Amino acid sequence: MSNDSTATDDDTPTAADLLRRALGSPNGSERVRSAMAAGTYPRPEYVPVLVEQCAHEPDFTVRETLTWALTRQDREATLDRVIPELGSPLPRARAQALHTLSKIRDPRAWPAITRELLHDANTDVARTAWRTAAGLAPEAERGALASELAAHFGLGPDDLQQSLSRAFVTLGESGRDAIDAAAASAEWNVRLHALATDHLVSNPDDGYEAAVAVARRAAARRDAADWNDDA
Repeated sequence: MSNDSTATDDDTPTAADLLRRALGSPNGSERVRSAMAAGTYPRPEYVPVLVEQCAHEPDFTVRETLTWALTRQDREATLDRVIPELGSPLPRARAQALHTLSKIRDPRAWPAITRELLHDANTDVARTAWRTAAGLAPEAERGALASELAAHFGLGPDDLQQSLSRAFVTLGESGRDAIDAAAASAEWNVRLHALATDHLVSNPDDGYEAAVAVARRAAARRDAADWNDDA
């Protein structure tokens, strides 16, 4: 006698299916719990689902949990899935992939941090690329990276400038030449930002506003000295 009520294997959802369904919940707290579970009990089939969700997840807390969950998965599988996202047409996918790579901290990701990402038109992508690149750059590449980042001195609002300065703090002494060159710029905003960054490299525990105040005084002293030399 046949048993038509018995489900076939093809009807049984996979672990990846269940996770995808859970991450599709309209409730952010539910999505956080699902991502937490995926990180607590990692499985290879979770990796593509987590990466897929990162590309369009609107909630910051959920995105942070997704990244944490990815850091708990097999590193090879995660790198293989995350690095291609750097070329995504979606800014959120690029930014989240960069953020995830900054947490994994695997030097094999360094070659994937391109000039295009460092100068991305989307400021969230660009600032995340600065931080990630500064953390991953090999010692021999750090000076060249600093020169590349120096193109952004003096640009954008204070929070963006602070992000650039913090990338230089990570680069440390490797970024001094680029900072010094920018500090000699004829453009006030560039000069001020470079001087503030110089202060933060030497005093990384100081806040950005305090560094800017120090930089303003230093710039004023330099301008006065230059004026006296010309008089």
